[in-house]
Amino acid sequence: MESTIKDIAVRAKAASRKMAVASTQQKNLILHAIADKLLSHKEKIQHENAKDIEAAIEKGLSAAMIDRLRISEATIQSMVKGLNEVAELPDPVGQVTKQWKRPNGLDVSKMRIPLGVIAMIYESRPNVTVDAAALCLKAGNCAILRGGSEAFNSNMVLAQIIQEALTENGLVKDAVQVIPIKDRTAVTYLLKQEESIDLVIPRGGEALIRFVVQHSTIPVLKHYKGVCHAYIDRVADIELAVKVCFNSKVQRPGVCNAMETLLVHKDIAPQFIPVIAKKLLEARVELRCCQSTFDILKNTSKSNEVIHKVDKIIKAQESDWTAEYLDLILAVKTVGSMSEAIEHISSYGSDHTDVIITTDMDRAERFIRTVSSSMVAVNASTRFNDGGELGLGAEIGISTSKLHAFGPMGLEELTTTKFVVRGTGQIRL
Repeated sequence: MESTIKDIAVRAKAASRKMAVASTQQKNLILHAIADKLLSHKEKIQHENAKDIEAAIEKGLSAAMIDRLRISEATIQSMVKGLNEVAELPDPVGQVTKQWKRPNGLDVSKMRIPLGVIAMIYESRPNVTVDAAALCLKAGNCAILRGGSEAFNSNMVLAQIIQEALTENGLVKDAVQVIPIKDRTAVTYLLKQEESIDLVIPRGGEALIRFVVQHSTIPVLKHYKGVCHAYIDRVADIELAVKVCFNSKVQRPGVCNAMETLLVHKDIAPQFIPVIAKKLLEARVELRCCQSTFDILKNTSKSNEVIHKVDKIIKAQESDWTAEYLDLILAVKTVGSMSEAIEHISSYGSDHTDVIITTDMDRAERFIRTVSSSMVAVNASTRFNDGGELGLGAEIGISTSKLHAFGPMGLEELTTTKFVVRGTGQIRL
């Protein structure tokens, strides 16, 4: 197993030299070819995916996990759309980001170059195989992909399709490789290939990410969890706040950019909390409330049957403020000021996504400058912290590490820069 993993890494390193000089036209051609092949091999993909679904059912995996695993017609269309969108994005490789001239006549510039070989370790969703390959290829990188064992058959057939497109269009198939081993020990060996792999990106639950960080001798870009907040300011538009908060929590609760804690200024809390609570409770959201919020809802429940759902309104524990529920559960806290809200986010947040709802743009600006998360939004859902939604193309992941990338990782984040110096015979004295 160890020699197999090392061989994969060494071949990827060799292929990275060819990928680094591939033209934009050639890379785009390959992305479109992969998209075409996904459509023409749809039945084959779904046949292999059915094996994974059957095994998952036998193992007793949850309905949510099985849903994430399934490659439906819509999933294939989404992968195709993502590939074509990445092909349309500007190629960052070779871009000169800065240029200046020194007093001695040297012309100095900074140029974007590929990172080299990127290892991606992820769980469940097999569409990540295609998304990750697309972004790595367009940015001139090679990809070593290790999906969850539950998606093994799906990932292997997708890898075969990608490799066919590479070889048929003049590039080596080793530019994208999927680890053909289910045993988790393979990941440990992969994380020791620092001579061949330049970066590791884990994508999945906190346990997976911590395992990768603990065992890797290669730099890791990561986020452990998304404890995302929405702060409702004292001068918020209540109707707008309800719409944004409901979307942030309910639209897709099981993802890292879903709202997990709602902070409400005390001046607006008596008006806002009953309205948002009614809507959230109707959507089967459990509310874990501070004492002040609990008291507001208790008083409201006397005249509102919908809010009178004691089993869905409970008092929050200290652990709720750091929780990433990934479910229809929301922590709610009434705060005395924006400063208190910011302090709460600083103490309990994860530098992922935080939102302010306000009509005062000066207060919004203060929030933007003070909160250090990878995306800070004003009057918009937490769900927009996503590469596709922000115009980066299919996203490879979200980083809460402030070195080398921060936030959604698109094409530019999969490159680095090098200095290029052009002279006319200058020597250093």
